[in-house]
Amino acid sequence: MAGGPWFFCLKHHTVEPREGCAERHRLGPYETREEAEHALQAVAERNEELDAEDREWRGDPPAS
Repeated sequence: MAGGPWFFCLKHHTVEPREGCAERHRLGPYETREEAEHALQAVAERNEELDAEDREWRGDPPAS
């Protein structure tokens, strides 16, 4: 990982190297700085996918 690994700090809303904040405040590791910059978007997309899978499994109607 050139220059990495990278983390997204939930406390400061910044991308930081391994030497940054405590693990409990971070998402990652990410291979590139750009991946870490989009960490919150990736989490939101995964949550939407998992919520849709849960609704399908329960037999709920699709979300509007």
